[in-house]
Amino acid sequence: MELAELERVVSGAYRERAELERAEVREAVEETIALLDAGRIRVAEKVGGAWRVNAWIKEAILLYFAIRPLEPMEAGGLQFYDKIPTKRNLVEQGIRVVPPGVARYGSFLEPGCVMMPGYVNIGAYVGAGTMVDTWATVGSCAQIGKGVHLSGGVGIGGVLEPPSASPVIVEDGAFIGSRCVVVEGVVVEEEAVLGANVVLTASTPIVDVTGEYPRTIRGRVPARSVVIPGSQPKDFPAGSFDVPCALIIGERKESTDRKTSLNDVLRTFNVQV
Repeated sequence: MELAELERVVSGAYRERAELERAEVREAVEETIALLDAGRIRVAEKVGGAWRVNAWIKEAILLYFAIRPLEPMEAGGLQFYDKIPTKRNLVEQGIRVVPPGVARYGSFLEPGCVMMPGYVNIGAYVGAGTMVDTWATVGSCAQIGKGVHLSGGVGIGGVLEPPSASPVIVEDGAFIGSRCVVVEGVVVEEEAVLGANVVLTASTPIVDVTGEYPRTIRGRVPARSVVIPGSQPKDFPAGSFDVPCALIIGERKESTDRKTSLNDVLRTFNVQV
């Protein structure tokens, strides 16, 4: 089917689940997930400088769960019992996956990705040359750019419902330090650096402390920002307590050699990774 027709059929079935009884509707759902797995469509894409969510593709993922049976699966010596198989044909796709790393069918990893023993869920997109380090997880529908490093234990949150909800987005060249958690549709813009243990939710204050006065934003880490964990006082009925925030302490300068630039900025700001 053409994409417009797939969208019409999928969205119709999402509104009226009885449509899933029809073979052509189930085939449309299967075709949508196959396109997603091949990277020919994406849950979210940048259009005119802004990220746009293709809600109908998330609807297709939810319908895919509905039509898939639970069944035994094997990957080498490992056994599973699930609805969604792992990705296949990794050699042809140019993706390196270190056991027991798992990328689920319906996710897409561009050639040159390296997956250590981590996890990439259905609907996620991972750009070329990105490293998903040990025990890092990329949640459903998260969008990870090219040349990104997700350090050990990083948690990138996923989202399926509501279908219109924006996923977490990490843009090209960003560095996410060990044990960072990024959830609730936060956007980490190009070449930003998050030091170890930064936790970002949609409501986390991201405080720029590089100027004369603090400036607070939420839900977005500006391009090339260097960010570390912080805290700030907040008054409660029982007293004043420090609550978590994130601090922008500097900016990663432009460089033709990103790796050199990253090493320099980590040393300059004494950022733990």
